[in-house]
Amino acid sequence: MASISPLPQRLLEARTLKGISQKRLGIQLGMEPGSASGRMNHYEKGRHTPDYPTLKRIAAELDVPVAYFFCERSVVAELVCHIDKLSEKEQTTLLGQIKHLKEEPSS
Repeated sequence: MASISPLPQRLLEARTLKGISQKRLGIQLGMEPGSASGRMNHYEKGRHTPDYPTLKRIAAELDVPVAYFFCERSVVAELVCHIDKLSEKEQTTLLGQIKHLKEEPSS
């Protein structure tokens, strides 16, 4: 059974949280005003998938990492956003803590 991409839902969620319309986001990405809303709607409905450079620009506009769009679970998507905001040193420390948690026997 084929899995449905989480990208359309994540895009809709991130855009809604940012409080901008499909048209405004499309225009900020450099799309023609007449087609911006339609193109973004197609991405959010899963009819089309943006190429990687476009997805990077969308991520930058919505202030989320590209990986966010591919998280199947909401909690993982939220974690990815928080982790992305940490410094590299903080990320390395967190990774060590997570590895340590995985090594501890379950209670």
